[in-house]
Amino acid sequence: MASKVFVDSDVIIDFFTDREPFANPASKLFELNELGIIKIYISAVSINNIYYIVRKFIGHKETIKIIEELVEITEIVGTTKKEIVQALKNDFKDYEDSIQYSSALNIKGIEAIVTRNTKDYVKAKIAIFTAENYVKTK
Repeated sequence: MASKVFVDSDVIIDFFTDREPFANPASKLFELNELGIIKIYISAVSINNIYYIVRKFIGHKETIKIIEELVEITEIVGTTKKEIVQALKNDFKDYEDSIQYSSALNIKGIEAIVTRNTKDYVKAKIAIFTAENYVKTK
């Protein structure tokens, strides 16, 4: 059974915009997903951020194609009042990351959160990895 991994939007943006030096480890995450070794979960809230930033690099039409592909190859978890309220209570310095964390908490059997901003998740009760460190475990 594939490991369930929540991937923060920064890692996905690194992959789609080929941001160095982060693009290669992010690409390896997507390879693991394609091979069925992991299953990538993302927050519905991330889609907005991904679109907004990636569009600056490759334009609207190409970004829409990427978003279509992304929703096909990942699981998208919703953000409801429950996650928003939980995020307010998490005592995270970055509220967006707190929402991401709250969303990940609702994924049964979640193994890890993969992010570039590990320092923002110091209070997390889920294993936190950079993409580079996570792919070394597989």
